[in-house]
Amino acid sequence: MKLLSYAIGGAESWGAVTDAGVVDLAQAVPACPTLADFIGSPDFEQRDALLAGRSGAVIPLHDIRFLPVIPRPEKIVCVLRNYHEPDAGPDALPPPAFPPIFLRVWRSQVGHLAPVIRPRVSTQLDFEGELAVMIGKAGRHIPAETALDHVAGYSIYNDVSVRDWQRHAQQIASGKNFIGTGPFGPWMVTADEIPNPSGLALSTRLNGETVQSSDTSRLIFDVPALIAYCSTIFDLVPGDVIVTGTPGGAGFTRKPPLYLKPGDRVEVEIARIGTLSNDVIDE
Repeated sequence: MKLLSYAIGGAESWGAVTDAGVVDLAQAVPACPTLADFIGSPDFEQRDALLAGRSGAVIPLHDIRFLPVIPRPEKIVCVLRNYHEPDAGPDALPPPAFPPIFLRVWRSQVGHLAPVIRPRVSTQLDFEGELAVMIGKAGRHIPAETALDHVAGYSIYNDVSVRDWQRHAQQIASGKNFIGTGPFGPWMVTADEIPNPSGLALSTRLNGETVQSSDTSRLIFDVPALIAYCSTIFDLVPGDVIVTGTPGGAGFTRKPPLYLKPGDRVEVEIARIGTLSNDVIDE
């Protein structure tokens, strides 16, 4: 099932995406005002029955405003340098011994079709297409062997970076938390439809040209390993998001660098999930 958060008529809600459009489910589960509440609740296991009971009330996709899949997660844990790159060359850094992570704030996020904002203080805005993991079952010290039991679903993230600010005193988070730099969507696909998140083809397109192409079998630390590592540090709770890292091809690695500018369109596509699309504007 595809689940999303959306706004219509100035009100936020959440529901399921069908071939006909969006079916609002929030009204059917008053105890779960947000999608994060729902994926952590016992009602999540009854989602097919809930959808069947609401199938007559359909909203056309063009009538909604897509919100970030989880608009206000407690934690957005992002991973650096997490793809094996066989063509990286002799100057490539060795794989890290542990997942390098940092945190994003939820206010940096935007939904599908919302603009990515190039901040007035920089022109070094860069794309990073990534697989996102939504936690549905809370846990701490989760073994990798059972980690996928804690996953509610998967989505797409564009972990847009402001590269010069990312290098300020080696403070990665400085370049990762500007307003309008965390596209997340368009929806999540529930984990029962993707029982194994390895091997999902991932591509990023800039103005229609493919600039990143890989698949999630190349992750250095796969999804179970990331959940096990993060749950050693944090209590993972429903609605937490783990953004798993980007493959090679990001703009700052190119000669000359390829940075985003107003009028550009960035699309990130992941097999079995969909396509996240955003245009770039100036602040």
